[in-house]
Amino acid sequence: MRKVIALLSAAAAVAALGGVASAAEPDATTPEDTGQGKLVWSSCNDATTPALQCAMLDVPVNYADPHGRTIKIKVNRLPATAPKDKQQGPILLNPGGPGDSGLWMPAYISGQIPKDVASTYDWIGFDPRGTNGSDPHVVCDAHYFDGERPDYQVGQGTSKAWLKKAAGYAADCAADWSWLLPHMTTVDNARDMDSIRRALGVPKINFYGGSWGTSLGSTYGQLFPKHVRRMVLDSIVGPTISWYDHNILQDKEHQRRFDAFAAWTAKADSVYHLGTDAAAVEKAYYQVEDALRKDPADAAPAPGKIGPAEFEDTFYGGGYNFLRWPRMATVLSAYLTQHDTRPLNIAYNKYAAPGADDGTFPAYNAAQCTENAWPRDWEFWKKDQAKVNAEAPFYTYNNMWYNAACMFWPYQGNPAGRLKITGKGGLPPVLLFQATEDAATPYEGGLAMHDALPGSKLVVQNGGSFHEILFHGNACLDDTFTAYLRDGSLPQGTGRIAKTCAPEADPTPVLVTPPPTLTAKTAAPAAPLSPTDPEAIHGVLR
Repeated sequence: MRKVIALLSAAAAVAALGGVASAAEPDATTPEDTGQGKLVWSSCNDATTPALQCAMLDVPVNYADPHGRTIKIKVNRLPATAPKDKQQGPILLNPGGPGDSGLWMPAYISGQIPKDVASTYDWIGFDPRGTNGSDPHVVCDAHYFDGERPDYQVGQGTSKAWLKKAAGYAADCAADWSWLLPHMTTVDNARDMDSIRRALGVPKINFYGGSWGTSLGSTYGQLFPKHVRRMVLDSIVGPTISWYDHNILQDKEHQRRFDAFAAWTAKADSVYHLGTDAAAVEKAYYQVEDALRKDPADAAPAPGKIGPAEFEDTFYGGGYNFLRWPRMATVLSAYLTQHDTRPLNIAYNKYAAPGADDGTFPAYNAAQCTENAWPRDWEFWKKDQAKVNAEAPFYTYNNMWYNAACMFWPYQGNPAGRLKITGKGGLPPVLLFQATEDAATPYEGGLAMHDALPGSKLVVQNGGSFHEILFHGNACLDDTFTAYLRDGSLPQGTGRIAKTCAPEADPTPVLVTPPPTLTAKTAAPAAPLSPTDPEAIHGVLR
């Protein structure tokens, strides 16, 4: 009953606000006075990067009420070290999500480009509102992802369990956060970026964003085009597609990446012994999943067990980063040839086990569920997603249940959709990067963003599949980024695609074996990947 009342109260709160005003197209001429505080920098006490500085910034909950209730955004800065006359101002950084922390980015991204260019910028990271080190930190059912979760596959009879789980999550969010959730959209976060700009005391900012960060950056550029100096968007969300339809594109692209993984593994049958054709490898995958339905594996040190849902979560990340493929193939090989679950345990704890709640999932839902009108009828979802699943069974139902809270979200999505991106109003040329095989932000999004932004230049990695394609050692891509940051140089191609780069080579097939001291019944140590690990994935736009 408490959850039902919370939902009704949340709906009443939205009605009192006149709907989700922040999700609709705002007035970009809002006065500069937003009631935000100032940035008071102090050391982050980061032993690896001692020069890193941290601060908290007060911003309005609702920019339509600039002198009302405020929240705090955590910001960090790696200051420019070049002479003053060589400095090029701040570059704000966002890795995606929605809701992922950007605090790791100043030290990492600046370290990926030549020092003579990196030293000319103030590198600015921040935690989006409601997440990580920002205050408050939104938490809704912190144990939502603990294993063993219900099976994702509708045919296993778990739909009622997932519907109850998703509805409960939405209600838990509304119970405590009805005052903030309607104001966690991409537009709200873009306005926070401009609050950071004003607090920095500069007329213009530079920006790099990946995944959802491309939606954030293009939204900022639409609202504040004259405050943009340079902008780079990497792995691009299409500017007009609804989030529901975007998920369907993801399902189909993830199927293609899974097929590519299976084909790669089949070529290495002498290593993995899973069959010499892709169909045999895919059969092996589903064989392991079916076995885990009957006998879930030990998840320790993560809570619960590794059942089919946890197993799927361990594998879908291969669509973002193919450097995971050797470990994924090892998991299947070890299980089927030796019934050894240790590689599965290690992979799950690295890739998929729930960590400390960082506020990303509430932020993800608050943005996606509120920015578009979602279908609210389970019967529609069931029929529509079954059609998608018939074409793309690897990821469809996994992705569906990840987004199912939008079916019950207490704040109705904006019927007009997301803010329209036109690139008008003085926005300078934007540099775009897109891989043709990107599963999370499919190729169509890069083309659509280029078409929406006059003067933009699109760099395509033909055959590439990394999600966020910069900083993987590809000189063709990284040098283009560096040249743009150095002096604004853009690729000179005049067609729809201004420049094409080659993909990275496939990984070498190897067995990624557990440490020899681990027995079959010994829990593998949790060793989650850091954002700078080559196997990590950034900007996880599920």
